[in-house]
Amino acid sequence: MRHEINSDYIEYKDFLDDCIINFDTKGEVFGNQKRNSLKLFSKDSLTINIKSFKIPNIFNQIVYRFFRKSKAQRSFEYALKLKKLEIGTPDPIAYYEFSSLFLFKKSYYISEQLECDLTYRELINDFEYEDYENILRQFTRFTFKLHEKGIEFLDHSPGNTLITKTDNGYSFALVDLNRMKFGPMDFDKRMKNFARLSKYKHMVEIMSDEYAKCIGKSYDEVFDVMWKEVKAFRAIVDRKKKLKKRLKK
Repeated sequence: MRHEINSDYIEYKDFLDDCIINFDTKGEVFGNQKRNSLKLFSKDSLTINIKSFKIPNIFNQIVYRFFRKSKAQRSFEYALKLKKLEIGTPDPIAYYEFSSLFLFKKSYYISEQLECDLTYRELINDFEYEDYENILRQFTRFTFKLHEKGIEFLDHSPGNTLITKTDNGYSFALVDLNRMKFGPMDFDKRMKNFARLSKYKHMVEIMSDEYAKCIGKSYDEVFDVMWKEVKAFRAIVDRKKKLKKRLKK
């Protein structure tokens, strides 16, 4: 077993070890379990969220064993980097990995459980959500902040931003962090980063308007490129759906 624990949480090492060793039999199931398993564990006033990544295919077992950092390790390291850049994300606590001599097996990412009022997904499912446009505009400014700091969140999709109402507006926190890049982002790359967020034109219009104000470009220029990226992504999604239907026949 290989692991790394955030120095701020080293006092919980025995508790963390026990959670990982007994992950299958302890803890409270939490959230979507389709791709990976999520569970909550508590000790004293601390509640932690453990994400158990499924065992990769045989090719990736070799890749992760010798050539590439695991999803759990990347999640942990990216979370630490986001914290340094003053970007919201649940506090990173630790990651654990299990391997055989030649193959990578299981990995776990542990973070502090962060409660929120909604995710971006609520804005897609409920156009009448209270303070809807204000939340969407503040989310757009948050995304601009990511871009200005050179953070390309490759999984910038509806369920991966936690939104909490505060006295000064809303705060935003990123989750599902294992796919990120860091470095300067040109205009096209920034617009492409909006592609997964919404297929609805009225939402793209609002985000384009707010992003244009942030970046100092015209609304038309921002909207044209952002909407082009959204349509290109949706075309890929639709093709995949059609292919799956054909394969099921």
